[in-house]
Amino acid sequence: MDEIQLGALHLGDIDTVQLLTPDGARLSDSRYDAWVADVGDEQLLALYEDMVVIRRIDTEATALQRQGELGLWPPLLGQEAAQVGSGRALRSDDFVFSSYRENGVAYCRGADLTDLVRVWRGTTASGWDPYAINMATPQVIIGAQTLHATGYAIGIQNDGSDAVAVAYFGDGATSEGDVTEAMIFAATYSAPVIFFCQNNQWAISEPVTLQAQRPVAERAPGFGIPSVRVDGNDVLAVMAVTRLALDRARGGGGPTFIEAVTYRMGPHTTADDPTRYREASEVESWRAKDPIARLAAYLTERGLMTDERSEAVSAKADAVAAELRAGCIALPDPEPMAVFDHVYSTSHTGLSRQRDHYSRYLRTFVGEDTTPSQALREHDRLDQDRLGHQDRKVS
Repeated sequence: MDEIQLGALHLGDIDTVQLLTPDGARLSDSRYDAWVADVGDEQLLALYEDMVVIRRIDTEATALQRQGELGLWPPLLGQEAAQVGSGRALRSDDFVFSSYRENGVAYCRGADLTDLVRVWRGTTASGWDPYAINMATPQVIIGAQTLHATGYAIGIQNDGSDAVAVAYFGDGATSEGDVTEAMIFAATYSAPVIFFCQNNQWAISEPVTLQAQRPVAERAPGFGIPSVRVDGNDVLAVMAVTRLALDRARGGGGPTFIEAVTYRMGPHTTADDPTRYREASEVESWRAKDPIARLAAYLTERGLMTDERSEAVSAKADAVAAELRAGCIALPDPEPMAVFDHVYSTSHTGLSRQRDHYSRYLRTFVGEDTTPSQALREHDRLDQDRLGHQDRKVS
């Protein structure tokens, strides 16, 4: 870790870059101050608004899931600074490869709000057009996106562009073979890729201390990749280290590994109950390091956080949440036979046979003269009747 010097804060036994303390005090760091010297008052306020808005998106989507409008949702509560600080450092021609939790990054990249929930509502197998916002759709297979990012970065290199690929993943992914393979290839070819690890302390119910006996950032130098550990709840520090890594990649310096130390305040997904495996006192200790409250304190101390500004940000967040909810509920159910679309670039006899079998299966519920959608609705109604009958028998 010689090439990128680490900063001032000491967490555990490795220095961690920090420019804003939890109570909002601005620290000076000779290595990183220059990388955020251009961040003026309006940009600071914009970063604050971004974090408030994506937290509101997150809470609204969680509510939608609890109300039965989404099948699942992966909350990002507590990780807003890591996602906004890095996401706003990127250029439009950089390409992002994320896991399923980077909805804040997707917002920064310009993803349509409704596109954030399509896959979780079950109306599509994807979400947005990757090439419209230069961000691949979320990867559910843990760590696989690091290989995609490295491959894309090598393509960038071959094209002679100075764009950068960025892979987002959690601390749990660093135990996957895909991440190891990606770092080997990235180091070997000096690929312009950033490995951005959001260490939120828990891989579902497994604490990071169980799988990483040393700080996660210490793994990358073994592959020949410089790394840096940053306070992931400090939006300014995250932006600084990301900008430095981007500059290094654009100049031919190769990959960088960033470990953003943050905390997942909520469950792993809405199907998870974190109270079963972590103490309330731990959550409260991290609540005191909240990324939004931290920046708000700094803005208040500088006289920038007025009542009018705060109200305007809250109004923007509420409007975004309302748009998200309306877009989610208005999503139409896909046609049943659409499940066969886009499986292959061209159809073949095997796919045609499956399509025919499924179509004939659906028609058994109502008859030959109905559409597949009507047949599927009748299928679902009969299925619900069957389940209700079973429930009555049990009761």
